[in-house]
Amino acid sequence: MNVKDQVITIIAEQAVLEPEDVTLDSTLESLGIDSLGLVESIFAIEEAFDITVPFNANNPSESDFDISTVASIIAGIERLRAEQSAV
Repeated sequence: MNVKDQVITIIAEQAVLEPEDVTLDSTLESLGIDSLGLVESIFAIEEAFDITVPFNANNPSESDFDISTVASIIAGIERLRAEQSAV
């Protein structure tokens, strides 16, 4: 399973939706994921990809991780994985 499919699966589980209902343009808000669901999604992503997501749950707008859409989350994960493998 590639990064995109894994992220969509994680987000769909949090939103209690089918993966087919999650598009790259979807926002977490549009999928019904609240702040607790967002934090749980971040934890699931960290565990699935063995990365640390630079996300401030107390102030998400100041985080260095774009969560505005599913596509931006995927791009952020791919960037973190590339940075991690470069070390």
